[in-house]
Amino acid sequence: MKIRDATDESNNNNNNNNSDIQVIVFVTNARGSEIASKLTGYFVIKGQQFNFTAIAFGRIGGHNISLKISKKTLEKIKKMGVDTEVLQLTIQRKLIEGDIILPERLKMPK
Repeated sequence: MKIRDATDESNNNNNNNNSDIQVIVFVTNARGSEIASKLTGYFVIKGQQFNFTAIAFGRIGGHNISLKISKKTLEKIKKMGVDTEVLQLTIQRKLIEGDIILPERLKMPK
C-alpha cells in the first residue's frame, strides 16, 4: 500500500482532470473515398463549441486521423485550463472509434 503525500495528491488531480476530458464530438459533413475522407464538425467542451476539420485514413497501417484545430481556438481552450494535446488525442480517439454524433442525413463514408 502506498502512502500519498500532498504532492502525490495534487499531481494525481491534475492528471485526472486532463485524462478525463469531457468532450462531445459532432461531425457535420464527411466526404471522400475508400482511402481517405475529409470531415468537418465541432466539439463541445465545458459548454463551449469549437470547430475542427480532419482527414480520416483507413487502409494501410490502420485507421488514423489528421486533426486540424486553429491556433486561436487552441489558445482559447488552453486559457480554460485544458491540456490541448490531451484534448486533441481524445478527439482523434473518438473519431476513430466512432464515438461521435452525426446528423441524421449524414452517413460516414465506408
